[in-house]
Amino acid sequence: MLSNIGVPGLILILVLALIIFGPKKLPEIGRAFGQTLREFKKSTRELTSDVMEDFEEEKKEATKAPK
Repeated sequence: MLSNIGVPGLILILVLALIIFGPKKLPEIGRAFGQTLREFKKSTRELTSDVMEDFEEEKKEATKAPK
């Protein structure tokens, strides 16, 4: 989705954001976006690790069960 923007598109978006939000609000918005992205990644990692732990437990139980 974002791979087709290119450098001129990014510059246009940044200029529009600067005009709309102003130079004082732009760093705050960037920080909030970064924090949100960090939390999302953390939640995704935790969810993935929980699923993998469950998978490993089931795999161990399956190998221990008599055939």
